[in-house]
Amino acid sequence: MDLALFDFDGTITTGDTYTPFLGYVSPAAFRRRAWRQLLWPWLGYKLGFVSGTAVRRQVTAHVLGGRDAESIRALGARYARERLPHVLRPEAMARLAWHRERGDRIVVVSASLDAYLVPWCRAHRLELICSELEADGGRLTGTYRGGDCAGAAKAARVREQLALPDYRRIYAYGDTIEDRELLALAHHPVYRWQKAVPTV
Repeated sequence: MDLALFDFDGTITTGDTYTPFLGYVSPAAFRRRAWRQLLWPWLGYKLGFVSGTAVRRQVTAHVLGGRDAESIRALGARYARERLPHVLRPEAMARLAWHRERGDRIVVVSASLDAYLVPWCRAHRLELICSELEADGGRLTGTYRGGDCAGAAKAARVREQLALPDYRRIYAYGDTIEDRELLALAHHPVYRWQKAVPTV
């Protein structure tokens, strides 16, 4: 059996799903306030001065901290059902089908949120390693349980949860610098769908 590791945002999808989800679960007035307060961290990220991990930490705390966990999970399931089908890359879905037909083990490894990735992966019969929202007393704390699943943490979690020597070949798919360590685990890394993958 071979192993296939897929990043989600920008690899399986055509772009970011994290930011649209935060807008999906937030009233318009709240979004306007959040935009004003988070403008500078966001600009810092776009200019390369602030890491994606640092920005996600601030944004998640601001937007989701104190929210009812069950309500956010319900909205996540609806988001997965209603919005995600419209942003899936045909080449990614074809590659997922190819791995499934071969009997490979397929794992999505993402910094995006479990609120919508769990129902999406369940519907597509895929395993998942991702950023998990922490709850306390039924309320989200605004932090991640176990930290942000990005960059080196992606590869670390894969090594913790999967016995990599058990697999004959490892395929990995990613699209940003945050996937570099994940791609380094693979015999067949594919970056932004540019490198051809053997089909035998």
